[in-house]
Order: sequence, then structure tokens, then C-alpha cells
Amino acid sequence: MAKIRNIFLMVTCFCLTLPAISLASGGGGAPIVIVADTRKLTGLLAWWANLYNESHLYFTILTIILIPLIGVIFGTLADFVMHFVGIDLKSRELAEH
Repeated sequence: MAKIRNIFLMVTCFCLTLPAISLASGGGGAPIVIVADTRKLTGLLAWWANLYNESHLYFTILTIILIPLIGVIFGTLADFVMHFVGIDLKSRELAEH
């Protein structure tokens, strides 16, 4: 019971001091602009960097779509190569038993 009370007190103290910590940082600074440097890029890399600079939303959506798609393509390609080499993963027996 004492352990739960200590955890509750730590969480409460943290929640109460968090606004003070965030306000202590000041606030008069200039906003930071994050952009990709596209001066030496061409082709697909230039398009990708320009998409990042123009719309973070479109860049995020396209990234979320492309990562699983590329994973499926690489997985299928690896399965094909392993089958071609002679590694059969479909009828694998467990070596632990």
C-alpha cells in the first residue's frame, strides 16, 4: 500500500510541476522552420524533398502508405529468392523439439 501511495505522490508532483517547467523555458524565441535542402537533388529524391517542404500532411500520408507496401514487396522478393536457393519455409520442422 505504501508503494502505491508513493507512486501516486510522484505522479501528482510531476503533473503539478509540469506547467511550471514548461513556462520556465521563456517564450520569446523565433519559430523554427524545418525544410529539406533540395539544391543538389534531382529526380525522385528532389520530388520527395519538395513534397516534404510543401506539405507535411501529404508527405506523412504517402510515407504511411509506402512503408508497408515496400515491406510486402521486399518480403515477397526474399521469399522468392529463398525458394530459388532451396530454403523451404512452408514445411519447416521445429528444431527445438
